[in-house]
Amino acid sequence: MIHGRFQPFHNGHLQYLRGAAERCDEVFVGITNPDPARIKEEPSDPFRHLPESNPFSYVERLLMIEAVAEDEGMRVHVIPFPVNEPELWPAYVPARATQYLRLFSEWGGTKLERMREAGYDVVVLDEGAEKAVSGVDVRAALRDGGDWESLVPPGVARVIRSLDRVAV
Repeated sequence: MIHGRFQPFHNGHLQYLRGAAERCDEVFVGITNPDPARIKEEPSDPFRHLPESNPFSYVERLLMIEAVAEDEGMRVHVIPFPVNEPELWPAYVPARATQYLRLFSEWGGTKLERMREAGYDVVVLDEGAEKAVSGVDVRAALRDGGDWESLVPPGVARVIRSLDRVAV
């Protein structure tokens, strides 16, 4: 299983998805912050709860991931994943799912600890790698009319272009 806010799903997330898919036959993709009313502040990532950091709905993000999976020929299961509420994980996540993580920040370390405390097998992908693209960069390019399309997979660009709103 991989997980993230995917606000929006970008080329770094595609590397993450590919890394997990290389290690298993099917991948669960957990969309965090699925319910805007339940988003909580996280001290290790102080901006992740802000509305401007979460412009896309759960369904819009699901459509992005499904488009990418189709383009990649991957079998994925897209699920909501309330990352801030570990007590709810058993209702969403298969008990034996391996959690794949990429650690680029203090928030990544927080997730790693939570996953291990919950008893999941955790595999860290690309340990020591630098983050090549960020959702912050993509959202800024969308908002400012910059080149956002080079930062996202083609399927995501198709979904974003199909939305009634493009400025984020």
